[in-house]
Amino acid sequence: MKLIKVAAAVLNQTPLDWNGNKARILAALDDARAQGVKILCLPEMCICGYNCEDAYHSPGVHRMAWQNLQEILPATRGLIVSLGLPLQHHNGIFNAACLVADGKILGFVAKRFLAGDGIHYEPRWFKPWPSGVVSEVVIEGETYKLGDVYFDVGGVRIGFEICEDAWVAKRPGGSLSLEGIDIILNPSASHFAFGKIETRKRFVLEGSRAFGVTYIYSNLLGNESGRSIYDGGALIASGGKMLAMGPRFTLDSHLLTAAVVDIEATRMAQARTASFMPALGDDAKVVRAAFDFPAIAPEASAVKLPAWESGPRIKEEEFTRAETLALFDYMRKSRSNGFIVSLSGGSDSAAVCCLVELMLERAKNELKPADLAQRLSYIKFVRDAKTVDVKSLLTCVYQPTENSSSTTRNAARQLAEGLGADYLELNIGQLNQDYIAMVSKAIGRKITWETDDIAMQNIQARVRAPGVWMLANIRNALLLTTSDRSEAAVGYATMDGDTCGGLAPIAGIDKNFLRHWLRWLEKEAPEGLTPVPALAAINVQPASPELRPLDMNQTAEDDLMPYDLLDGIEKAVIRDKRTPLEAYQLMRVSFPQHGAKQLCAWIERFFALWCRNQWKRERYAPSFHLDDENLDPKTWCRFPILSGGFERELAELRDFVQKGG
Repeated sequence: MKLIKVAAAVLNQTPLDWNGNKARILAALDDARAQGVKILCLPEMCICGYNCEDAYHSPGVHRMAWQNLQEILPATRGLIVSLGLPLQHHNGIFNAACLVADGKILGFVAKRFLAGDGIHYEPRWFKPWPSGVVSEVVIEGETYKLGDVYFDVGGVRIGFEICEDAWVAKRPGGSLSLEGIDIILNPSASHFAFGKIETRKRFVLEGSRAFGVTYIYSNLLGNESGRSIYDGGALIASGGKMLAMGPRFTLDSHLLTAAVVDIEATRMAQARTASFMPALGDDAKVVRAAFDFPAIAPEASAVKLPAWESGPRIKEEEFTRAETLALFDYMRKSRSNGFIVSLSGGSDSAAVCCLVELMLERAKNELKPADLAQRLSYIKFVRDAKTVDVKSLLTCVYQPTENSSSTTRNAARQLAEGLGADYLELNIGQLNQDYIAMVSKAIGRKITWETDDIAMQNIQARVRAPGVWMLANIRNALLLTTSDRSEAAVGYATMDGDTCGGLAPIAGIDKNFLRHWLRWLEKEAPEGLTPVPALAAINVQPASPELRPLDMNQTAEDDLMPYDLLDGIEKAVIRDKRTPLEAYQLMRVSFPQHGAKQLCAWIERFFALWCRNQWKRERYAPSFHLDDENLDPKTWCRFPILSGGFERELAELRDFVQKGG
């Protein structure tokens, strides 16, 4: 046996946070050394942070990344470590992984397949490295190999697949296996999406089997730069067997996942495979270096995951952990003293408030008191962990008019008290009437519900904005918007009203799921966290903005359509790019309880509202990416602000229905 202890680290990095990023890398190196690890894989672009965006075009960023690498090198004594950074070569910028052994740079592997879809925009900054090409780069008088290379370090052969390289059909691991590679390192920055971890497990496990190697996968962790959430989840597999899986969504700054692997076992597995044909005689691709691997004893490996990872409520659990991790990071990285939420007594604002409470509950459960206090030490009132409570971090503001019911007031107050939040009431009724009177006088006529319905509704939402903004300024807190993805799809939100805020935490999730999640949270809750029984008063209500007089009995579904149908149409039209007629045909099957003419009318309404309200989606505050149904035009779903409105396609739908379709 040739046993080596290997590890993957997840790191909570921040773009261009040179000192912080270096400190977390050094902490991971210290942990690796303390645990007897010899080969350590760190995440993609860990030195500078992955989402530096157009800052990659700054020469200063490249100089600083190189300087940070030099400062890290002494701490790699006795270790083999991969470190990610941008590298400029022949006037191209490459996404590179640097392999360091015992304090010395051995060379650089450049990413071959760039992520350019969805939230990724790598081709804007980087060039893909061509397969089979090896070059040399001279930096500060030293020459290093760069490109499609692998490393022979102390007799152990190490190759790379960098994130997207493993997601493509012709992944580099195939050619690496022909070189007799022992270990493939995969430094990644793979954003979270519902269910995505299963795909990662498959390519790590199958890569280790098909290539006959040990496969080490590291990932970023946390809300690195604003929109993307990274769930960590380091993976180590060898010869088709998963040896270790790190926890996901941890609030730690860094975390190591380690395993002992047998290099001789994977070598012999390749030798026994009849189809394996080694590549011989090509030394141009290899970088050799001496390294001493001390003899170690075998260690038992067992993959242990929390129960929620395999439970029946995986989406609810992932949603809770992704959102609370993202909120915690966003708060501290933006140096906000907590959050302000305009709590209406409805489901969306209730969900946002609950997520903040769950965020703090997780932090107190998972972090040591000293660590929590240190993370929030920038907040003046935080002396120790005991001074951090929900009331100090969450302010809920109920802002009624004459159109607000006692039901929503009581529900808002009960929820805020149940969560332990600070609860304020700002009655905006007179302000609302003053605006109506002022404009009525200016235009020379009375403003009424019969003639000015939308204007009368919107002014109430907009009058609510200045007060909560003022509180956010006074408390140096972050104002959270409360609009969900279903509302974003059809523009059922008031710009400069309920869309006011610096962050839109639930704009990436649909109303139907949110209401389901709130009912679950009321009675069950995520593993290790407590239910919120105060949600009972929220969950029994129909969704209503309460912007019309109470005797008009306004509900959101009357204004729009049933939310489950809205979600179905949105998936068909926006995610799957179906035409109006195709969406109608799908909805006829999925919702047979609705008549043909009614379905046609609702689909027409969806397309009209979708096209009319793109400008609103362009103005939404940053939101968290949760899946491939995101509507954020800055990262995922682009659509023209001005368009033809699908007039011809909708005419085709009407004609089809009129003919009895």
